[in-house]
Amino acid sequence: MRAELYRPDAPESPVAVAAWSDGRAALEVLDASIPELGSLLRATAVVVDDPSLRRPGTSGASMLEPGSSEWFRAALIARAEPLGLKVRFVAEEIVGGWDPAAAYRTFGEEIERLTSP
Repeated sequence: MRAELYRPDAPESPVAVAAWSDGRAALEVLDASIPELGSLLRATAVVVDDPSLRRPGTSGASMLEPGSSEWFRAALIARAEPLGLKVRFVAEEIVGGWDPAAAYRTFGEEIERLTSP
């Protein structure tokens, strides 16, 4: 799962990109002017009351512990909002092989990725 964090007035320019894979979260900060971005994925529980973020079969507020994709989504949404940021979840790979993460790689990194065995 991949997510882009952006300012509502500039949705085309993400300030950070987050990814969840194999039980691990990663964050790449693209805009160093927001120092709080580095702590968005701190491994602490998140309390959610939004039905779309709760665990299936539960009602009322839920506490999500780190280690699940549900926690990843909830942590990003809950912690980005106080910073005035929105979160957009994007597909990891689009039909045709387009990789959205490629937009955040340098030209040299992309060449290395494409030419490595």
